[in-house]
Amino acid sequence: MYAETEGIILKQVKAANGRRMVLLFSKKFGKISAGTSIGESGRSGAALAMRPFTHGKYGVYKNRSTYNISSAEAIKAYYGIGEDIDKYVCASCVLEFAEKILPEEIPSAELFKLLLDFLDIIETRKKKHMTLVVAFQLKAIQLTGHAPQLGCCARCGNTDGLSHFSVKEGGLVCGDCQNILSQRSNESLIYNVNFDTIGVLRYFFDNNLKSMERIALNEKVLERLQVIIREYRAYHLDVKELKSESFLKD
Repeated sequence: MYAETEGIILKQVKAANGRRMVLLFSKKFGKISAGTSIGESGRSGAALAMRPFTHGKYGVYKNRSTYNISSAEAIKAYYGIGEDIDKYVCASCVLEFAEKILPEEIPSAELFKLLLDFLDIIETRKKKHMTLVVAFQLKAIQLTGHAPQLGCCARCGNTDGLSHFSVKEGGLVCGDCQNILSQRSNESLIYNVNFDTIGVLRYFFDNNLKSMERIALNEKVLERLQVIIREYRAYHLDVKELKSESFLKD
């Protein structure tokens, strides 16, 4: 079977005889592993489309359970990402996170659009790139169906006194429930959150990524959200530490 599809290459490794194996997030097939003889060196459109941070169109052959990319054409190359080390590291973190949460061979049009929106924004963004990384991860978690409960206490349903975030309960908890949870010797991953942090979480979940193009979080809120997101995704999505995160800074 042959088909053309838009896609973004998440990862590429060299194989034998001049071939490469790529992990492609395709619009039509979802995340697939595919072999190809197209290299990323040179100035041709096909070579450009095999490089990181390029939105391309790919000709894909499927033979039983294997895929092969026979042609590639760049739709948009995000040169600005590769020319800035901070942008490059942040974008690499987002690609790695997307790789972890995407199931094999299941299309996800919303996540595909979210990733393209991220690449569009970060290429021209001047500073505070980590705000966008946090926003992307929260929106991606939401699209997987694992968004935390923010409208009421995730344990009892109370809408008042929401002052803590419980990773295990899956959202905000009221003061009474926080006291109960804290008394359990094995209960951890409960974070005190203020009005600013709760407001940011709600805003990010209620709005699209494009609306966050000029938003820059202050350092304290950003650091607290990074900690919560790392623990939350590890507990609910089994996505633990990302290799690229060790290089992140804002």
